[in-house]
Formats: sequence, C-alpha cells, structure tokens
Amino acid sequence: MFLDFSHLRFLCRGNMERLTTLLLIVLLLITCSSKQSFDHKFFKAGESRGVLDNKKINEASGLASSIKNPGMLWTHNDSGNKAEIFLIDDEAKCIGTIHFPGLENRDWEDIAVGPGPDENESYIFIGEIGDNYSQYEYKYIYRLREPLIGKEIKSVDVDIHQVDSIKFNLSDGARDTEALMVDPLTRDIYIFSKREKQIGLYVLPFPQSTTDVITAQFVLHLPFTQINAADFSSDGKEVLIKNYHQVYYWRKQKDNETLAELLTGKPAYLPYVTEPQGESITFDRSGKGYYTLSEKINNKEPHLMYYKRKEK
Repeated sequence: MFLDFSHLRFLCRGNMERLTTLLLIVLLLITCSSKQSFDHKFFKAGESRGVLDNKKINEASGLASSIKNPGMLWTHNDSGNKAEIFLIDDEAKCIGTIHFPGLENRDWEDIAVGPGPDENESYIFIGEIGDNYSQYEYKYIYRLREPLIGKEIKSVDVDIHQVDSIKFNLSDGARDTEALMVDPLTRDIYIFSKREKQIGLYVLPFPQSTTDVITAQFVLHLPFTQINAADFSSDGKEVLIKNYHQVYYWRKQKDNETLAELLTGKPAYLPYVTEPQGESITFDRSGKGYYTLSEKINNKEPHLMYYKRKEK
C-alpha cells in the first residue's frame, strides 16, 4: 500500500472529520505496508547527480529525456503552477525555460518525449491528466515539436504558442491518472490510473485527433497502486513504472510482444532511493540507466538521481 502525500496536503485543507478519517487511513497503511527487496541484476544503486539549481522547480512531477538536446532532461511542476517546462542537464542545472501563454497548469502530472505526426521530428507530450477527486470530464495532452535549445531557439527563456491539444476522456469514466508514456515504435500514448488497488492501463492509438474529443480505451488492470510515472526505453523494448516506494521494470523477450502481454509478466523491482515525494522517472536516452526526480517537501532539496545500467 502507498500513500500519496500531495493528496494528503490537499485533504488537510478540509474539515476535521475528513482529517480524522485520513489519519486512520494513514495508520492502516503504515500497519499493512511491507518493504519489497530490490533486484540489483540490471541496474546499480542510485547516485545523486546534483540538486536542482532552479528554485522555481519545486514540485517536479514529470521527467523526460530529450532527443534533440543530448544529455538533457525536460521537467515541469505540478498543479497550480505556471504553464511552463524546464530543460535541465544531467547535473540538475537548469538550461532553459519554455512558457506556454494561454495554457493552464490545472494538474500537469507527467511528460514524455517521442515520435509524433512527423516521422522526422521529436515531440514533447505534456500530460494534463491529474484528477485527485475524479471530477473532470476531460483530460488533455499538450503536444509540441521539441525545440533544439541554442539553435532553433536562441534564448533560454522563451514563449511558445504553437501547441497541439489532444482532448480525451477515459472509456470507463473519470479517475485520477498521473503517468503517461509514448511508444516509440507505434506512437501510441499510454496512460495509467493511480488510486485503485489494481490500476488501469489505457491507450490513445496513433494518430491522435487534435480536433475531436477522443476516448482512451481500457487495456487491462495491473496489480499495483499509486503509480505516478512511466517511461518506454528509446528502442521500445523496456518499460519502467513507479510509485512512491518502488520502480517496476519489464523487458520484451520478443519483438512482436505487445505492451499488454509484456505487463502481464512479472516485473523486476529495481533499485530506488525513496524520495521525499518522487513522482517522475525516465530512461537515459542512450539506454545506460534511468533518472528519478522528486518534489521539494519539508525543505528537502530535490536531487536528480541516476541509476546506471550494469554491464553484461
């Protein structure tokens, strides 16, 4: 069992009855929780690459390795912050900020970089997909061509107005979702629900309309909860998903294996240093490891953590 602390902060603004109920749930979670051992066969223990130097990135809720800017990572803040994304290097130093005038950060929860409509381009996908109380009829994924900082965009602080909006709902009704990933082979977009005892996987098949409301189709249930981040490897053969305490890992055994077939197999439990509120994960674009990044909680500065792949 896992506890979502962002949900806790929100609920504590409510009345005393709600708070009392929540405290009872917390005690139950602590009583029932168990620690899963890590599988160190694939990746080494985590190491800090640095502390974020941009204090504006205080609720990092997504992380994605850049394609056009090698060695760089895109990240963004959680709900209620400005509609902007940040480019950081592999030592957590902020390289640039992209602002999106006209967009709102209602509840941005994940980000991905991958292929899109133009096969010769890479795209950034920003997931406006959070919904703590299952109250929103629609979710959005904002898609834009990934800029090459320093060449296509000279400034490190710039506005971008040309953004595609993919408006969608879930086939089985409104619910909270905080993890998305883009299949680099099929260009399908996958979304994971969060709060159920067995979460759901949903798909928006390529091509995704930017003019009509589309429906993300349910694929299958998975025996995990509190999933808040996900990523495909750049070759499409590996998948990571995580919650606040675990990182789950799968690798395809055959080229034609579907994602549904892959995820029904038993995952490996990868090394993970529990973060203050870790809600993001991404593979290194070169395939040499994976990164995680946390929100800033209780004045604990967020470290960019890196887990290096073991050599065969």
